[in-house]
Amino acid sequence: MLRKAARYLYAPAMMVGMNGAAVWIVAARGMAGVGWLLPLFALALSLSFLVERWIPYAPEWNVRRGDLKRDIAQAVTTQTITLAGVLMIPVAAHMRPWRNPWPYDLPLWVQVVMSLFIADAGVTLAHYLSHRIPWLWPFHAGHHSPERMYGLNGLIRHPIQQMLEIFMASAVLIAMGLPIKIGYLLAFAIAVQLLLQHSNADMRLGPLRYVLAVGPVHRRHHLRQVKGFGVNFGLFTNVWDYLLGVADCGYGPEASAGEIGLEDSAYPIGYSAQLAYPFTRPRPEAGSRPQSKTEIGSEARS
Repeated sequence: MLRKAARYLYAPAMMVGMNGAAVWIVAARGMAGVGWLLPLFALALSLSFLVERWIPYAPEWNVRRGDLKRDIAQAVTTQTITLAGVLMIPVAAHMRPWRNPWPYDLPLWVQVVMSLFIADAGVTLAHYLSHRIPWLWPFHAGHHSPERMYGLNGLIRHPIQQMLEIFMASAVLIAMGLPIKIGYLLAFAIAVQLLLQHSNADMRLGPLRYVLAVGPVHRRHHLRQVKGFGVNFGLFTNVWDYLLGVADCGYGPEASAGEIGLEDSAYPIGYSAQLAYPFTRPRPEAGSRPQSKTEIGSEARS
């Protein structure tokens, strides 16, 4: 009974509980509360690992494959880039020549929800384009290279891909006058969401699967065999996937062990090699037609 309840409560506990705690701390302590976001995320990460072992979707995905050190290195890099992006908010605000239209008078939690929805549109579009534009795909391919899904996978990003997504997520927000404390809360929410999206926990969503872009929906995005450019690119919601015509959120079969990863068996495993891959991979012939995700992923074999 307890495990069954955990399957339904895990996603809300992470999305509402962790983010609610973060908003409460910053609302109560202001910028002094931002320092508590790091230990709060460490708690979310620990909870993610524990739940994945208690109610695993695929028990074999809990077995390390020599990838933990690489994934930790990538996670540290991406989070460092994210924090650097947040620290640029005051600089961008100083350079902005127009008056800030940001709704500062709204409750803090309303401002955070608004920022999540706007950032969701930007990240979804950046993610979608990374699958459709051949020269962008190699920067994103590393995210699809793991053959198992667990929370830390969500933080695997090539630095170029990370910077693209940060720009797409924050450009409109910064133009609107995004406060730096909202920027920190947004970065925290994104990190928690990435844990949920790639979690190996056997979470159940019910009809919320048509709205929320978490594990049961996002696993289909990581299937090795895909048609065209893939499905379910959303970060927080599936709203933009519906608008782009790439949503697959129903109750059909989900991904299973052995179906996750890239078709290209020659894609490098090590962190340094993955960083260099976009610059060292074989180039497609000039004038070739646009490629599907599957074709782009197997390009190095040709």
